[in-house]
Amino acid sequence: MSKIPPHIVDQILQTARIEEVIGEFVQLKRAGSNLKGLSPFTDEKTPSFVVSPAKQIFKCFSTGKGGNAASFLMEKEHFSYPEALRWLAKRYNIEVPEEREATAEELAALNERESFMIINEFAKNTFAEMLLHSQEGKAIGLSYFEERGFNKATIEKFQLGYCLNTGAAFTELALAKGYNKEYLEAIGLTKTKDQRTFDFFKGRVMFPIHSVSGRVLGFGGRTLLADKKIAKYFNSPESSIYNKSEILYGLFFAKGDIVKYDECLLCEGYTDVISMHQAGIQNVVSSSGTSLTKEQVKLVSRYTKNLTILYDGDAAGIKASFRGIDLILEEGLNVKVVLFPDGEDPDSFSKTRSTAELTSYISEHKQDFISFKAGILLADGGNDPILRAGLIKDIVHSVSLIPDQITRSVYVQQLAQQFDISESIVQSELLQLRKAAISKGYQDPSFEAIQLPKVPAPQSLQANDAAQTELHIFEAELIRILIKYGTRALIWQEPGHGERQTSVIELIIHELQKDEIHFENPLFATIYSIFENGVTHENTLYEATYFLRHEHQEIVQFVADIAAQETELSHNWVSRYKIQTKSESDDLYQTVVQVIYRLKLAFVENKISTIRHELSQDQLKNEDLLLALSELVSLEKVKMLLSEQIGITVIR
Repeated sequence: MSKIPPHIVDQILQTARIEEVIGEFVQLKRAGSNLKGLSPFTDEKTPSFVVSPAKQIFKCFSTGKGGNAASFLMEKEHFSYPEALRWLAKRYNIEVPEEREATAEELAALNERESFMIINEFAKNTFAEMLLHSQEGKAIGLSYFEERGFNKATIEKFQLGYCLNTGAAFTELALAKGYNKEYLEAIGLTKTKDQRTFDFFKGRVMFPIHSVSGRVLGFGGRTLLADKKIAKYFNSPESSIYNKSEILYGLFFAKGDIVKYDECLLCEGYTDVISMHQAGIQNVVSSSGTSLTKEQVKLVSRYTKNLTILYDGDAAGIKASFRGIDLILEEGLNVKVVLFPDGEDPDSFSKTRSTAELTSYISEHKQDFISFKAGILLADGGNDPILRAGLIKDIVHSVSLIPDQITRSVYVQQLAQQFDISESIVQSELLQLRKAAISKGYQDPSFEAIQLPKVPAPQSLQANDAAQTELHIFEAELIRILIKYGTRALIWQEPGHGERQTSVIELIIHELQKDEIHFENPLFATIYSIFENGVTHENTLYEATYFLRHEHQEIVQFVADIAAQETELSHNWVSRYKIQTKSESDDLYQTVVQVIYRLKLAFVENKISTIRHELSQDQLKNEDLLLALSELVSLEKVKMLLSEQIGITVIR
């Protein structure tokens, strides 16, 4: 069977909806943000099979099986990995090309896309550093965010930043790191005019724009100057990785709660989303000030069929958005509208209300969109019968776009009663419009293809059984930390060096390479080698989503198990009940360092045990015996030092 190209594999796994795939084999019922059902792998009476639409994974707690949509098909239908991918491709109408050598142009395009992603990640980190640690960034950028009411946790969550207003500060840093100037210009971070190179976003606060999987696709930059000649917002230009019509700002952070509450709230701007999240309402996304597109609606429909639009009361803006709302109806989503009081928008309104008050307002002020549109349009129609008839036709047109026949029939009855028109007349008009709508048709959007680097397959990926050694236990714990927190930034005070900063991945790799620590467990060794290769050779910090798309299913299942263990805490714990909870991420540097040193200690103890076993067998003679005894003494000293270090580590 021909091999499926990596970018097609990624397209298949991003497009497939695990709840739909598994739903063809298992009857699933909603349980919070997840779905539950009886395990298809064993005979059980109490459901222990869990599907997470937000994370796109499943976990069977009866058998321990877990993974993505392809993993499920391999377990349930006994498909090979390529067979499972082809089943999914057929299910979602994705064309899988026959095997052939990639052309030079195709390889160059794939390499370019990955390079763009890497540069954007560097830019995100640099802008965050400039915001939090430069004098200009703190005085201008950070003070702006604080004036908007954003706290430190929110700023870090959305990875907000600032680009220094010094001409080419960012570009110089990027070039010094070896990044390609042509790529910097292609994704809009650097501009050259009249032979002068400068930062495109200089002097602006920065809003990274993420893909559904959390990779940075582009940026929005807001000027803090009052000059009307300067555009308030700049966005990254269109590129092979950034197409604003296919992106919803905040979806990466909101998708879990969208699934959990089976509803997506849609607002206009970046700060609307951020303020709502900080207020405890996290199922919120934004079209980033642009007209809603079909691709954006399809993104929402992957997670829910219920979309509520939050309006700020601007009548002109509401009318301008009607075309986008028709797209929502055409996709079969249920649309509601919430209108905030005059002079208020989601950003300002959420800052003056508690989570409970905000939730209640949205719930109590929801209007059915058709009725809402009728009210807005008929208010302009007055008593003019011709104008009134035209407006009614406009409303009927919206109803005609709804794909579900029963829903259309309900609205036909409602419109006939509301406007005192014969139901048959409304139905006749609708049928004519419906024929026109069906004849147009539409194509599914092309999902972005991310080229994943090749990883050599290990000879064995089987983890040890339940009788794992202590070394393997700490190996597993360190890999868990890498997967869960790897890209997180760590800041700590180092005696004699002041404040230090790095990522979790880089700190762990540095510490293990320094002492030549290697993994004994083949599965963990393979996962660690991917992280290590990404840092040392590809300048990339891999996230959990990369491993969930890996071709080796043992890796997919291990990462899915980690994701399945995550717990969800309601915002009510803090906002309503004032209960403060503490997790390992609250003292992440301490957590990471403790696990590193415990792994080192377990590694040393394992070597000591091996040498003692060799000595007890009386297998070593003369010089080998002396070398073994000498190494044993050295290892015992290292063991003592590590034990002391674990006990006295002081972390900021």
